[in-house]
Amino acid sequence: MKRRLAVAVLAAALAVTAMTGCSSELDGSEVVAEIGDTKITADVANFYARYQQAQYETYYTSYLGEDMWESEATEGSTYEESVKDSIMSNLQQMYVLDMHKDEFDVSLTEEDEAAIEQAASQFIENNTLDDKNLVSGDEDTVKRFLELLTIREKMAEAIGATVDTEVSDEEAAQKSMQYVYFSTTTTDDEGNSSQMTDEEKTALQEQVQAFRDGAVDAADFAAYAEEQGYTASTLTFDSESVDLDSNIIAAADELGEGEVSDVLEGSTGYYVVKLTSLLDREATDAEKTTIVEERRTQALADQTSLWLQEDEVTVHDNVWDKIDFVKTGVTIKDSSTDTSGEGTDASGESDTSGDTAE
Repeated sequence: MKRRLAVAVLAAALAVTAMTGCSSELDGSEVVAEIGDTKITADVANFYARYQQAQYETYYTSYLGEDMWESEATEGSTYEESVKDSIMSNLQQMYVLDMHKDEFDVSLTEEDEAAIEQAASQFIENNTLDDKNLVSGDEDTVKRFLELLTIREKMAEAIGATVDTEVSDEEAAQKSMQYVYFSTTTTDDEGNSSQMTDEEKTALQEQVQAFRDGAVDAADFAAYAEEQGYTASTLTFDSESVDLDSNIIAAADELGEGEVSDVLEGSTGYYVVKLTSLLDREATDAEKTTIVEERRTQALADQTSLWLQEDEVTVHDNVWDKIDFVKTGVTIKDSSTDTSGEGTDASGESDTSGDTAE
């Protein structure tokens, strides 16, 4: 499924714009990084970087702004630097997994090769010559990238198959609660929010206490809440859950089955909680699946890290720095708005040079 999704997105038409003062000219045969004797060439690195860039610019620009790549992602690091660090790490992972695929009897099937051939051809058809040149999107590079993606998924499955899939109820145990939340935030007729005054909070506390006292003897917590004009919510949880404030989770975790909590104060209001089950079967089984997937993910990360430690890894920053996101923009074209058969650049102007986008 992941491979099919990657292929579908990859085949999309791209909108590439070279800004003023465009990126340094990139020679696809240059070496971006080396893992032992294996070389990661600039063409594959550039195509993968642009493929990731297109996802970010298409789906996150509206949230992060047009200058998101120069914005600070974490202290001392821009979004461009942060994303490129992740891309380089992923490139190294893909290559080292490809280097060791024989150890797990992993290879491309005829079906894989046919799918890769079809996706690469579709990408070539869907994008203009200029756009393909800017993203190193020639057919051989696209096929090599798809081969690496496919091998990575197959290796993830093979390595994941080595982990222990047994998970006890105790390790995965999920409890279940019902709770009613009483907000200490008020909203006026114009939609403006504000915190309750101390007097209003005192009055609310009395209201919540009255509800709690009645809930203790109620056979059906949710029905009682509805009778009182409130709505009870349901939550499955364990001690590490973050769905509610940590003190609310901790208090609920201390309850016996069927017990109702005292009035609990959270960061934005008050809670009354009833523990309805010490072991929610459905949620516990789902957590077992999550734990096994986490083990598989960790096994892949551990094995990849071990292999990368065995070989000297060198990143050639003078080449890698040529692939920048500020001076060259890439987005995925919206095919529903481009029915002319002509390519469209990121500014919305028609581009009829070279191949055309569908």
